[in-house]
This record gives sequence, C-alpha cells and structure tokens, in this order.
Amino acid sequence: MIAIERLCLKFGAFELKDVSFRLERGAYGVLMGKTGTGKTSLLEAVCGLRPALSGRIELDGRDVSKLRPAERGVGYVPQDGALFPSMTVREHLGFALELRRRARDTIARRVDELAGLLGIAHLLDRSPAGLSGGEQQRVALGRALAFQPAVLCLDEPLSALDEDTRDELCELLKSVQAATGVTALHVTHSSYEARRMADKLLLLQDGRLVESDPSALRAEPPRRPNRSESPSVQEGRA
Repeated sequence: MIAIERLCLKFGAFELKDVSFRLERGAYGVLMGKTGTGKTSLLEAVCGLRPALSGRIELDGRDVSKLRPAERGVGYVPQDGALFPSMTVREHLGFALELRRRARDTIARRVDELAGLLGIAHLLDRSPAGLSGGEQQRVALGRALAFQPAVLCLDEPLSALDEDTRDELCELLKSVQAATGVTALHVTHSSYEARRMADKLLLLQDGRLVESDPSALRAEPPRRPNRSESPSVQEGRA
C-alpha cells in the first residue's frame, strides 16, 4: 500500500503542493503528466531519493517519511535500468540479497526463481552489454524485486522499447505484479501503457495531483516514420 498525505516538494523554482493519494495493496498505479511536472521527483520522494519539505509517506502500513531509502522496502527501476556493466545477469539478480548478507543457497534459489518468472534463465551468465533493451529491463526488474519489496517504483521503464517489446513487457509487468502481490507505481508519458496497466491513474497538472479513470484515455495513433529519418532508422523501428 502507498499512502501520500499533503506531500510538498520543491526543486528550483518548481514546487509540488499538498499531493495526496492512496494505492491499495497489490494495486498498479500509473503516474502521468507533461515533462517537467514533477513525476520523477514524486517517485523519488516515495523511494527516499528526494527529501520532502513536508507531508507524510506511508508504505505497507509504515510511516517511512524520515527513513533512508534502504529502510523503506521499495524496489526501484530507473528509466535507463542502470545495470552495472561488470556484473552478470546472475550477479544483478542476487545483488540486493548480497547487500543484505543472505545465505548463498538462499540467494541462488531466489535468482533461479526470478530468472524463471522473468524468462531470463538462459541469460544468467551474460553481461548487460550483450542484451537487448527488453532483456535489460527484465534484469532491472528482477534486481528490484529480488528482496521481495512491498512496493515497486518504475520510472518510464518502457520508454526506449519498440512497440512489440513494449507490449511484451506490459504483459510481463502485470503478470509479475499479480504473482508477487507488489504494489506498483509506474511513471510514463504513454496513455497506451496507462490503459493497459493502470488500476488507478494519477495525473500531475500545474503542481497538483488529480485522479482519473484510465479507460477515459484516448487511443494513441500508430507512430509514423519521420521523413527526416534515414531508411535504416525506419527499418529498425519496424
């Protein structure tokens, strides 16, 4: 469960005022808004990566407003995945458990479990450099879920993917959420992702947050190639 009460954030000249919302345990919330409206900042505040001026953040029944990120029980998937180039997929999936000094056999079992859930068992000994964008996002998701967090925060996790891979990852995220029971907060610009995934839609407008019905979003038209793009770029998106 995520409960935000009268949260205020300030960065530079921009300010978010009295933001309040609630996601029930196991719900999938999607946070939308124009560029610069504070979506990522709000997500980072939930994770503990950005301090709040005032207000209360409650996660899974605990007031975490003053806690450090590691104490909040939040799995975080940043926009670019932020995978470590020197680590294998296996090492990424076990990283959070290594930090928590779990037993080796416990880590090995959890890594195998996640690899099966995410369909990346055949990639465990590969490095991130050899993976596709969709595979890298699966690894980043597995790393965030490794310690079985109550809350999962995702910052535009599908923005760099092609259409087919985005569809595939949308289905994966919803199935993983259903299998784990994690409460998810997903930042995106895509109304398509919101329609596909949101149990609750949250919109940031003019420094304030409003709730909306995901089904009210209009369908996104198919993307047409830009005439200025080279044929190779257009083919790569096909």
